[in-house]
Amino acid sequence: MAVGKVKWFNDEKGWGFIKQDTGPDVFVHYSQIQQPDAGRKRLFEDETVEFEIKEGPKGLQAINVTRMAAAS
Repeated sequence: MAVGKVKWFNDEKGWGFIKQDTGPDVFVHYSQIQQPDAGRKRLFEDETVEFEIKEGPKGLQAINVTRMAAAS
C-alpha cells in the first residue's frame, strides 16, 4: 500500500490527484474511495490517505483509497 496526501479533489466531478510521498501524482476517482457509511464519497485537500496503485489507460490510478487515522 502506498501513502500520500490529497493534492486536490473536485467534489462536483468526483476526481482529483494524490501526491505520493515518493513518486508521481496519482489520479483518484470517487468510486475508489472506501468508507464505512453510505454518505457522499469525497476527499479533502491535504488529507492523508492509503491506497493501491494500478496502471490505468491514462496513467497511474489509485484504487482502494482509505483515510488514515489522525495521529493523537
